[in-house]
Amino acid sequence: MRPILERSTAVGDFRNYYFLKTELQQFCREQGLSPAGSKGELAERVAIFLETGESRKPAVKKVRTVKHEVLSLDTVITEGHRCSQDVRAFFSSVIPGFHFSTYIQTYFKGNVGKSYRDVVEAWYQEVERKKDKSYQKEIPPQFEYNTFIRDFFADHRNTGKTQKDAIEAWKKIKRLPGSNRYFKQSD
Repeated sequence: MRPILERSTAVGDFRNYYFLKTELQQFCREQGLSPAGSKGELAERVAIFLETGESRKPAVKKVRTVKHEVLSLDTVITEGHRCSQDVRAFFSSVIPGFHFSTYIQTYFKGNVGKSYRDVVEAWYQEVERKKDKSYQKEIPPQFEYNTFIRDFFADHRNTGKTQKDAIEAWKKIKRLPGSNRYFKQSD
């Protein structure tokens, strides 16, 4: 049975179970810790607190915001790039149906120094990859639920099962200690 997240929870028990981001934030507020950050950052902050009693502040990321007067295909992606309305409008004028997908946002973060022309090329490469029926988008690690549901339906033994069945399976596994991954069982 999943433990209640409280000051006396053993760090090993905490790390062994699934907690929602909202639960981590609530715990942080109750303990005087910052509730800011990603789920991964919160989990690490809580684990350190449970293990050492230390109250760590979130890392402050100094971001230099660069205001581009005129965006073009030659605009260079800078550190701290923001996916603003201006950037959306620019790419929408160049790419029909453009939207800030997780893929493109990750591309911006990982390709400082490349140009908007490279972003357009990456967009179209992703469009081509999506045409392949076997292609699966990478799901970032913080989205355990999405990964579980996708893997549940990829298991041929679940053919004909419903979303409700998948959610019930998810609810069962997240209450158990250990990994929240869906594992296919041997045929």
